[in-house]
Formats: sequence, C-alpha cells, structure tokens
Amino acid sequence: MTNIDVDVAIIGAGTAGMSAYRSAREHTDSVVLIEGDRYGTTCARVGCMPSKLLIAAADAAHEARHTDLFGIESGPIRVDGKAVMRRVRAERDRFVGFVIEAVEGWPEAHRLFGHARFLSDHRLVVGDDHVVNAKRIVIATGSSPVVPPAWQTLGERVIVNDDVFDWDDLPWSVVVFGGGVIGLELAQALHRLGVRVRLFGRGGGVGPITDPEVRAKAKAVFAAEYPFDPDANVTDVARDGDAVVVTFRGPDGNERVEHFDYLLAATGRRPNVAGLNLEATSLPLDAKGIPLFDRRTARVGNSHVFIAGDVNAEVPLLHEAADEGRIAGDNAGRFPDVRVRPRRTPLSVVFSEPQLAMAGHSFSELESSGADFAMGAVSFDDQGRARVIGRNAGLLRVYGDRTTGKLLGAEMVGPSAEHLGHLLAWSVEAERTVQQLIDSPFYHPVVEEGLRTALRDLNRNLAMGPVPVERCLDCGPGG
Repeated sequence: MTNIDVDVAIIGAGTAGMSAYRSAREHTDSVVLIEGDRYGTTCARVGCMPSKLLIAAADAAHEARHTDLFGIESGPIRVDGKAVMRRVRAERDRFVGFVIEAVEGWPEAHRLFGHARFLSDHRLVVGDDHVVNAKRIVIATGSSPVVPPAWQTLGERVIVNDDVFDWDDLPWSVVVFGGGVIGLELAQALHRLGVRVRLFGRGGGVGPITDPEVRAKAKAVFAAEYPFDPDANVTDVARDGDAVVVTFRGPDGNERVEHFDYLLAATGRRPNVAGLNLEATSLPLDAKGIPLFDRRTARVGNSHVFIAGDVNAEVPLLHEAADEGRIAGDNAGRFPDVRVRPRRTPLSVVFSEPQLAMAGHSFSELESSGADFAMGAVSFDDQGRARVIGRNAGLLRVYGDRTTGKLLGAEMVGPSAEHLGHLLAWSVEAERTVQQLIDSPFYHPVVEEGLRTALRDLNRNLAMGPVPVERCLDCGPGG
C-alpha cells in the first residue's frame, strides 16, 4: 500500500467535486481528487446536455408537424432515429470531452483513480493500492438511478435515463415510470420523435410543481398530447420474450394490457454512499445513512468532513451542486476557519413543452411555514404573444408577502418558463416588491406581459393600494 498525506481529499470528480477542488486549491496545493468511475459530470454525460439535445430534436419534429396553424402546409415528416441519436451522442461526447480535458489539465499528483472508502475519520483506502491520510475530506460522490427490485426480472428491457443516450437508434415503444423531471422530459421527447410512449406517475405529481392549480393545468396539457397518468394504477409488470407487458387500470376503471420494447425507470435517484463505509467513521448520519450537514457551510456535524452535490440528497441541480462544491472546497481548504455562505434563491426548470418553472419559495413551502401570503395568477391560454406564436397554454401563479409587499416566489407551466423563471428568481433575490416589479418596463407584445398581469392580480390581493387596470385592447387577457 502506498500512503498519501494531504490537507484535502475530495471523493468524486463530478460537478461538485470539480468545484470543490478549484476552491480548495485557493488555500492549499496539498489536494487529491479521487474518482472511482469515469471523468465527465452527470450533467454532461447523462443529464442536462444529452437530454436537451434529444429534446431539441423532438421539438424540431413537433414544430415541423404543426405549421398548419400559420397557414403553412406541412408535409410528411420522417424522423431518422439513427441520425437523431448520432447527433445526441456526438454532441454529448463533445461536452464530456471538455470536462475530461479540464480534469486532465490539473496536476497528475492531484488525481487518484479508484473507489474510495473510509477506514476511519481521516483515512481512506482507494482501490487496492493506496491509503490517503487526509486532514479534511469532501464527499462529492453524486447519485445513481433507482430501479425497483421487482423490475430486475425484466433484464435488459428495463433501462434508466443513462442508457437512453447510448442508443444507436430509437425504439418503437417505451413505457416510462416516474412523473418527475426526467420522466416528463424524456417521455415527451420520445413521443415527439415518433416513439409510442405511455407515462405513469405516482401520487399525482407533475414534475416538481407543488401548487395544485398549476399542477392540474400541467397535467391537462401533457395528457392532451400523449398518454400520461400522474396517479396510475398499475397492477402488473412482466416480461414476455423481448417485450415488457404492463397491466393497468385506465381512468374508466377498466383493465388494460399493453406491450412495450422497454421500460424506462425514472423513479428517482439514490445518493452514492453505500460503498463509502461511513460506518467506520464518527460522522452523524440520518436514517438513510446520509451525513447530517449544514447547507450554509457544507460541514458534516462538527467534523472536518464536508459534503456537496447530489450525494447530500437535497437539491439535485447542476448550479446547486457547483455552489455546494465551492462552499465545501473553500471551507475544507481554510479549515478550521469555517465560513457561512449565503445560498442562492431557488430556481428550477423542466424543459418540457410547455416548460415548468419554480422560483423562490414554493407554494408548499409557504403553506407549511404558515406564511401570510397572497397569490396572483395569469392564464397563458389567451395571452397575446403566446397566442401569436401558437404556444398559448399554461398558468403562472405568483406569491407575495402581505406585510412587506415583496415577491416571495412563483410556480408556472407555460411558454418561456425558463426565462420568466430567471426574472422571478432574480426579483426574489433582490427583494423587490410587487409594486416595484409592476413599475418596471414591459415591452409589447411579449410573453412577459403575462407576468405583469399576474403581478397586478397579486398586488390587488395583497391590498397594498389601488392598481390601475391597463388592458391592451389588441392583445386579449394577460397582455
């Protein structure tokens, strides 16, 4: 065994681990970054980027099929599955290549390949050849897709999102389980690319949305395009030759049986802690074996160990993982001078069509906290700009503080949600009042005028003073 002594050891070279490495090196050059699988982040390899490449192809096919609205006759559209997947893989590999290039550009002495597990609070064994003695440690091992044990009998016919992006061609049919972000995005993309799809959810959820009215609107919009049941009653899943056979009860209560080429399990992700041997440490763990930590410092208990990224089971988003890695690496590097770092206003986007977005405090957070808040809303079904571009479906609800008049948060399904979500998150971050936002410039005709309508509705409900009702006579409801 080779012994390595370092100030900081970082386990995991994903988004959080890379961010932690950069921050730790601002304080010490005695750092080792340990990776047990492959270089290349979840986002670049199997997450954000390849999924958006698939969605971009799907949206192109969808737009090509629906030009009649504008008086443009659309001809037969043929999707070349091999060409679609060839571009997805090529561009995916390009993004992964940038990540690998960055990591391999760091000093070789700072990189150690092999699975790491704890021997004690300060000692790690890496692979079969190295023992790392670290004064401080950052855990950034990410997460992995969960496949329920009952589906293991399906063999290669059960897949996770990671597998989709290695396809050489598109299959004929896929049943997707999981109405969260991954399930929504991939089910709709595959449907638009001509794959026969059925999406089953559980408990009525639609992505991350917590507002019941926004959730109901999203459900209606998606279910009108492809078969989607967010609270499905599936009675059996089995394999028959090369097919997955799903038995379920439809909305009418009648039993149905359908056959699919694959079952895509989008039923959640599990933090990668099982192989770390955390039991050999004195770290405080929750009931699921996840280290207990302070999200403002990334510190586990009062220890010398920090945790960042998807492994902490908090917010599995790239920008959050990068922030957490920066906080963890900075505090590990400067330890014991641990600093509290502010966290950004929450922002999440689902790249379905229409898109989903949440900014600031969610509806459920405000309700459960007992906050004194009011709501405002706008429907995009007849909003001017949305109707012009033929994307007039959706609902935005905004929340404000009755005492201060400040914007607290928003949830929405609708056009340009990725952009409106940013505007709303920035406004919450800046602690802007609803009236200040209403007084801000709005061009015409734009989707943002719908946001102004929602803000005016909210201001009336906040009872912060009279709000003039200005209606564009050329636009219809919502600006």
